[in-house]
Amino acid sequence: MDFKSKLLNDAVEQMSSLPGIGKRSALRLVLHLLDQSEKEVKDFTQAFENLKEHLNFCEKCFHITEKNLCEICSNTSRSDELICVVQDVRDLLAIESTQQFYGKYHVLGGVISPMDGIGPNDLKINQLKERIIKENTQEIILALPATMEGDTTNFYIYRKLHEVDVNITLISRGIGVGNQLEYIDELTLGKSLLDRSVYKNNI
Repeated sequence: MDFKSKLLNDAVEQMSSLPGIGKRSALRLVLHLLDQSEKEVKDFTQAFENLKEHLNFCEKCFHITEKNLCEICSNTSRSDELICVVQDVRDLLAIESTQQFYGKYHVLGGVISPMDGIGPNDLKINQLKERIIKENTQEIILALPATMEGDTTNFYIYRKLHEVDVNITLISRGIGVGNQLEYIDELTLGKSLLDRSVYKNNI
């Protein structure tokens, strides 16, 4: 798509750079914003500026937070002995929505993917090991996507922790291969947590 207006072109380009938004959807959203009042558009942009300025990552689990520690890590009613390892914040939110998990989380920030130039040192794996040792964690649940990259990351973590006294479990493979956690319904995801198995039995 090419418009006579450079301003419109630039706005559509920026909007279509967001995940899952094509040029036609971007145009529709941009035209919708043009129909809004000046105050509404300012409020819209201000919300994102505030988000970028004031949101941080939890210094313990790397979930998003407005403080040093997120609400989950600060919640003393949640178990420190159980950590669920996830790829990103979207997966954390998906698991939280099941209301079946009462431990803490650790957000890796991705999965090992040589094709994308992402190696173990690009993820929060070393921090996970340090945390497990420091907090005397009893079990970690590997809840990464059922993909080649997810499986590679699971195995790397397993090898990384082989000298650490911690139980390593894997969410049930009832979840289809290639599926991302955020797209799985709450009932299925909750059951996969409850039906988790010892990781080394799945190698």
